[in-house]
Amino acid sequence: VWTDGLTSLDRYKGRCYHIEPVAGEETQFIAYVAYPLDLFEEGSVTNMFTSIVGNVFGFKALRALRLEDLRIPVAYVKTFQGPPHGIQVERDKLNKYGRPLLGCTIKPKLGLSAKNYGRAVYECLRGGLDFTKDDENVNSQPFMRWRDRFLFCAE
Repeated sequence: VWTDGLTSLDRYKGRCYHIEPVAGEETQFIAYVAYPLDLFEEGSVTNMFTSIVGNVFGFKALRALRLEDLRIPVAYVKTFQGPPHGIQVERDKLNKYGRPLLGCTIKPKLGLSAKNYGRAVYECLRGGLDFTKDDENVNSQPFMRWRDRFLFCAE
């Protein structure tokens, strides 16, 4: 049973603090929205982006939406520890210098067997990508266990 007493909605809701029309577009607006920092896990870029981008972009009442800017308070930025090492270490491991590193997420994210996932990784790397990554929904499902996926990718 849902009641207003279960959550402090006023304390945790996002607030639109300014709206301005887009020049020359009578049905388009720029909305400035602020969220309380208590909504976000300290040091988690993933949590912050999932909370802001994932939920808002799934709001069906909006016909179109574009994120144009994101301002992160210094107090929250200071909770990020940063990467364990810099880009130079990654470049040294891959022996790739003088250009951006190029990677992708394997799609479809779900439904491939471990063997076909490994084949997709191989084709991406053979085609010139420097790395691939798992989609956040890919863990160790019965049809594609992590260890099997790893072994086929390493092969």
